[in-house]
Amino acid sequence: MAAIQILLSVAVCLFVGLMMTRLLKMLKLPDVTAYLIAGVLVGGFCLGRLNVGGYVFGFNETIAPVGAFAVISDVALGFIAFDIGNEFRLKSLKETGKQATIVGIVQAVVATLVVDAVLIGLHFILLATTGNDVLPLAACLILGAIAAATAPAATLMVVRQYKAKGPLTDILLPIVALDDAVGLVVFAVSFGISKAMEGGQIDVISVVVQPILEIVLSLTLGFLLGLALTWLEKLFHSRSNRLSLMIMFVFLTVALSKLSFYIGPVRISFSPLLTCMMLGSVFCNICEYSEEMMERTERWTKPLFILFFVISGSELDLSVFTQPVFILIGFTYILARSAGKYFGAQGSARAAKCDPMIVKYLGITLLPQAGVALGMVNSVTTDASFAGTEIASTVRFVVLFAVLVYEIVGPMMTKWALTKAGDITEKPAGKTARRKNSETTPAE
Repeated sequence: MAAIQILLSVAVCLFVGLMMTRLLKMLKLPDVTAYLIAGVLVGGFCLGRLNVGGYVFGFNETIAPVGAFAVISDVALGFIAFDIGNEFRLKSLKETGKQATIVGIVQAVVATLVVDAVLIGLHFILLATTGNDVLPLAACLILGAIAAATAPAATLMVVRQYKAKGPLTDILLPIVALDDAVGLVVFAVSFGISKAMEGGQIDVISVVVQPILEIVLSLTLGFLLGLALTWLEKLFHSRSNRLSLMIMFVFLTVALSKLSFYIGPVRISFSPLLTCMMLGSVFCNICEYSEEMMERTERWTKPLFILFFVISGSELDLSVFTQPVFILIGFTYILARSAGKYFGAQGSARAAKCDPMIVKYLGITLLPQAGVALGMVNSVTTDASFAGTEIASTVRFVVLFAVLVYEIVGPMMTKWALTKAGDITEKPAGKTARRKNSETTPAE
């Protein structure tokens, strides 16, 4: 792709994303929602179709394929995970660590079981009424496993934008981080069972060894890189050099976590999210300047996050609306997953004796779903056992539909829940006016 087209697409993404926040601000909607809607606008269904002199003002699979910008999404997710690692400070985990672990595991497993049960029931209903197996049992199990995953990016952006602070926020981000690890294990087990149902055999390596090994290796790599970052940081004294070093390490961690190779029958791979989370966790617990450096990183990464969400929005496939049966399955999946997340979080939070506001509103904040779920879908569609099959297409359509709904509605519901819990307070009246006055009043 020509450099001009790349720069043009990036500029359009930033511009449309920023302009959309001004428009949706009147509706008091989160910026994340604005970025995702902007992504739909610059995608292949709108601006991506506008071709002027061989250049497009958005994404077009022929001229400017969105996949060519995947590196931006990878890096942005790395910084998001690194930032979430900041929530694993030992002094904070002493208060919420046990509760976050219990709730994080239980709500993910409950969501999987609820979705499995509901979709299996729907499988038999559709089979009896249509005579066609449009929702295979293997697809039900895979969708149930994908239901465990929550999108950390959307949640973090809402927390950042509104500077949410309180008991619900304190426990929310560690739980969202745990979702990746739990989701990996649940998905690996369900995926292995699904492959066995389609004529294969239960593979102990892929069902048990592989997910555990990936988690352990990811945490180990992140830990070692975190130690290296902390040691090298001591060699620099200026804030700009320290910030540059930290940014470089996130890039390095993302790159290394993309490595994948085999040792005998065992596939050695890493989870970029888990690796970057551990990098951030180690750094923030050891480096005495970590809080100050993390604040400075937020300003640097804002344009990167805008691009990430706009690109994510452009990947949302609106063609799912042309498949009525998949819309039915999609809505069923959304309702079942939402119920599983909400009641799983509510019940486990009550059992863990969490704050009443956490018990009441935590489940609502766990609804957004995107990156990790789409990564799982990619594993299904590219696997030799499912590639080109009805199972792969069913899983893809249903998850794309769910992501489209969750990513637009989820951030709004997260904001509402955090506001009701008291973690988000309205900005003081006259803040903008005071800023303008400070800019126009001469310094004394």
